[in-house]
Amino acid sequence: MSSLANRPAGDEAPRTVPLHVPVSVLFIGIIVVVAAVLASVMYVRSARLLEEAGNDLAARGQRETLASLDRLLAPAGMAVRLFAHQTTAAGVTNEIVSAYASALRANPSIEAFYTGTAGGEFFLLRRMPTDAFGRYAAAPRGTAFVAQTVTRARGEPRAQFRYLDERLRTLASEDRADYAGFDPRERDWYRRAQASDDVVRTDPYAFFLRGVAGMTMAMRTVDGGAVVGADIELATLAGVLRGQKITPGTQLALFDAQGRVFGHEDVPRTLRGAGETTTLATLETLEGAPFRRMAELVGQGTLGGRLERHRNGMGDWAVGVTPLELAGGAPVYVGAAIPYDELLAGARAASRDAVLTTLLVLLCAIPLAIWVAHAVAAPLRRLAGATAQMQRFDFDTPISVRSRISEVDTLAQTLRGTQDTIARFLSLSSAIAAEDDFDRLLQQLLDGTAQATDAWGAALLLPAEPEGAQQVAARWQGGAVAGEPAAFPPGSLPLLLAGAVATGSARAGVLAADELRALGMSCDSASDILVVPLQSRRGEHVGTLALCLAAPASASLLSFAQALSGTAAIALETRELIAAQKRLFEAFIRLIADAIDAKSPYTGGHCARVPELTRWLAEAACAADAGPFSEFRLSERDWEAVRIGSWMHDCGKVTTPEYVVDKATKLETLYDRLHEVRMRFEVAKREAEVACWQRIAGGAAAGETTAALAATWKQLDDDFAFVAACNDGDTPMGAAEQVRLREIAARTWTRTLDDRLGLSWEELARKQAVPRAPLPAREPMLADRPEHRIGRRPADRTPADNPWGFKLDEPELLYDRGELHNLSVRRGTLTAEERYKINDHIVQTIRMLSALPYPRHLRGVPEIAGGHHEKMDGTGYPKRLRREQMSVVARMMAIADIFEALTARDRPYKRGKTLSESLAIMARMRDEKHIDAELFELFLRSGLPQRYAAQFLAPEQADAIVVERYLTAAA
Repeated sequence: MSSLANRPAGDEAPRTVPLHVPVSVLFIGIIVVVAAVLASVMYVRSARLLEEAGNDLAARGQRETLASLDRLLAPAGMAVRLFAHQTTAAGVTNEIVSAYASALRANPSIEAFYTGTAGGEFFLLRRMPTDAFGRYAAAPRGTAFVAQTVTRARGEPRAQFRYLDERLRTLASEDRADYAGFDPRERDWYRRAQASDDVVRTDPYAFFLRGVAGMTMAMRTVDGGAVVGADIELATLAGVLRGQKITPGTQLALFDAQGRVFGHEDVPRTLRGAGETTTLATLETLEGAPFRRMAELVGQGTLGGRLERHRNGMGDWAVGVTPLELAGGAPVYVGAAIPYDELLAGARAASRDAVLTTLLVLLCAIPLAIWVAHAVAAPLRRLAGATAQMQRFDFDTPISVRSRISEVDTLAQTLRGTQDTIARFLSLSSAIAAEDDFDRLLQQLLDGTAQATDAWGAALLLPAEPEGAQQVAARWQGGAVAGEPAAFPPGSLPLLLAGAVATGSARAGVLAADELRALGMSCDSASDILVVPLQSRRGEHVGTLALCLAAPASASLLSFAQALSGTAAIALETRELIAAQKRLFEAFIRLIADAIDAKSPYTGGHCARVPELTRWLAEAACAADAGPFSEFRLSERDWEAVRIGSWMHDCGKVTTPEYVVDKATKLETLYDRLHEVRMRFEVAKREAEVACWQRIAGGAAAGETTAALAATWKQLDDDFAFVAACNDGDTPMGAAEQVRLREIAARTWTRTLDDRLGLSWEELARKQAVPRAPLPAREPMLADRPEHRIGRRPADRTPADNPWGFKLDEPELLYDRGELHNLSVRRGTLTAEERYKINDHIVQTIRMLSALPYPRHLRGVPEIAGGHHEKMDGTGYPKRLRREQMSVVARMMAIADIFEALTARDRPYKRGKTLSESLAIMARMRDEKHIDAELFELFLRSGLPQRYAAQFLAPEQADAIVVERYLTAAA
């Protein structure tokens, strides 16, 4: 058959190309993809390495910058600390001035030392700058230092500049009224130093006299009356920052928390204005690299020096900021900005080289890939044609393809072997799949295996009892069954078979003629044999195949038989497992039915007799060749559903309380409460007797009083006898009986003990509905008390829209154990609540059975089991189904259940009826459309009542019946 025949309608054939084309494309594609991946990986890894290197270099630069700042600030801080311990509020001595000059000579980065007192006086010694300043126009040649003083004699401030040489000799002096208003106490460095016990540092700012960035370090003197300070230049940081550049375009900047830049390789860019108006540039105003992004990182708290990518109008940058912690003041920050192109230049070059190398390799590989593809495709095209023959189930044409490629040649040989193997497997699998019967399956399995292996004879052995024994379950010899085989007790198998079973692997050898005959083979001489043990999926031994061969088994035959054994073993295991599961399921069902019968001593055998009677009625319907059941037939699977449904028809009774099912008297619950009532009458009689003797003791006539007592006793005895008779379910309860029962109930007796002691919490809760009566309390002989009324919980209710389709008239109460309520029952012993509870077993049956996951052929079990209380006119229980809504088997179950219940002689509340009585009742039920008329007629005409009586009823119940009397509906 052509493959086109298997294509769905409207499905167009795909476009095809020769094999060498996709193979060539594949090779070329692989090379291109590998090259691209390598280039990408190389680029990504190089970029990552370069980024990490950039981060490392940035971190190193930040460390160098911090060290440079420490080198600038540490000497000034030490000098300020030393001078603070030498200076007092009394003023600056010549020794201190000399010390200031020495410190200025030793530290070129220190601009000046000065002292401010609490009285507002100020002294400053500054190194004379080498360049000219307008403020020092009066300085003579040779000036090395400038001393600035502010004094406040009698409250009037006076400012003076003195110009000193290297030996601190005064060369000239001048008064400076423009400095007279200077008050050190108003300066930030003074206030901060007075508030601290250690050296303090101001934020960087621009020194207006020289136009450079700097900081001030200050400390309060020991006596607290003055502050010593020093101005430090930060100009040397520009050289440090230039030395830390990672790439030519790298931009580094030092700035404070307000974004004021005090360190940059281009110092003039960090200053704005001139003279007294000189200020530090900010990150916002500094042009060039993305300095504004550095300010954003500080504001976001994104610190730590890791470089992040940032694009702005000036290009693509890697930006990072690191805080530098310095003693004596707020932290400062070093920011780095590196052009991304410069950072990743090496990665791009490496990626470019990889792409060029790949293109060169690709040009060389294309011809080779095309040649290899052609060499591989030629024999494969021929093998494709051979497999197309196999697709058409043409196994007759041998495959003759050969190839220099070992894999292709091996494939050709494998396909040749596959042709033969598939043909054999198909034959055997078809035979196995078509057989359901286990015994026939064994024979089919043996026949197919023998023919597939060209054996002249074969035997199949299965494990038997006792353990270790083997039994020949099937045998075959040339298409005919051979002679009768022998059984093999434990240890008696031929050695070849025993060895194969013990090791679990196939064995080839020779068996003698007598050993072959023991297997059931007809032969006169030894023969080669192949023994194949069959093992389940769990490795358990499930059987043994013995194949008699005309020649020694080849390796390929041994391999084929070993593979075939798996199919055979699975077939055996599966069929046996299914059979075992069915046996277990049915045994479990019968176990439940037996448990239900055993639960009550009065219903024993009901769950066993109903299935039997149902089966008889179904057999009678299947055997009918005329009438309404002439076409009725049940398959083997249908019989399984009938069997399970009938056995499980009362499984819901496991939920029905035993005392309700077995209720023999009206007052019976877990015990007969008539005993309580009798005790009340006994108490009433004793009370009457006590009253009698009390009246006599009070002077009443003894004769009349004792006569009245006797009359009272007789009345009480009669009343109790009547109550006891009412307790019997056979006593008719008409209107007169109901009236007398209530009159008797109105009698009272005296209770002197608390009736709420020792009760369960549930009963006590019901008693709380009425107030506690004071003792002694007069109580009626019979009553319907609140504690007798047990409400229905939500779980006990069945909603109208239930998924099972139940249509129920549900009583308000779960149980009503009122004494008058129970004794007033007109027929039988059950109240409406108890009858509902008993009938509820069919509801529970349907619920339980509907919850089980049935195979397809058993899905009718809930309907079969749950329909035996329905009536043909739709007034039945619990779904109110009509005849046409019920299956035939469900209607059969109803007849079987009713007949068994009528004739049962093991019920406490009734005697078993005779055949004639039972059939008369059932005839009336037929006339009232309660049972199926056609099935009832079949039941009568098939002789099932008599057959049932002979097997299950007492002799006195099996009275003579005239079938025709029950066949005609009553007029």
